[in-house]
Amino acid sequence: MTIKSKLAVALVCVSLTGCQTYDPYTGESKTSKATAYGIGAAIVCGLIGAGESGKRARNAAAGCGAIGAGVGAYMDSQEKELRDELMNTGVQVERDGENIHLIMPNKITFETDRFDLQPSFEAVLNSVTMVLNKFPDTNLKVVGHTDSVGAAAYNQELSTRRAESVAGFLRSRNVDPMRLTVMGAGETAHIASNDSAEGRAMNRRVELSIIPKAY
Repeated sequence: MTIKSKLAVALVCVSLTGCQTYDPYTGESKTSKATAYGIGAAIVCGLIGAGESGKRARNAAAGCGAIGAGVGAYMDSQEKELRDELMNTGVQVERDGENIHLIMPNKITFETDRFDLQPSFEAVLNSVTMVLNKFPDTNLKVVGHTDSVGAAAYNQELSTRRAESVAGFLRSRNVDPMRLTVMGAGETAHIASNDSAEGRAMNRRVELSIIPKAY
């Protein structure tokens, strides 16, 4: 069987997992992330099986499609619960492929030039950990960031301590430490201009990335 034929088998197989979903946040009908991921997995599987017999290639494509759709559906469910729990809290929920990013700005997490969590933010983090513990098949990267005010070495240390504060809270709420990677990025990964007070406030943040363990 040719590579072209195997790709066709993969696409037909994955099409059975479903296509369109309704986004309650935008009102748009769109291709579900689970389906998109499943298609990608099946295509890769078809390419890997290019030297195999027709039956083995079809089985490989079907298996990869099912696995891909499963991971996508798992992350879709987790994203929805996070959006529901964190609505109106100030935490941004962003999706990047099958990864989910939570962006927690300084104004709701830390006082200026401090790394201890504000007490008012603990309720928000409790909501985060509740969802994380319901979806244990993910790894978590916690990264601290700062603006460019002050020495770079100081900002590096501050960003690391802020990330550790968030990670420490997650551990205290029974999030498995083995799931966590913790680091500081200092002032190197700004998302806004450091020339304005508003931009600097946006850059002082902690980001939590939720990544499927299968990756």
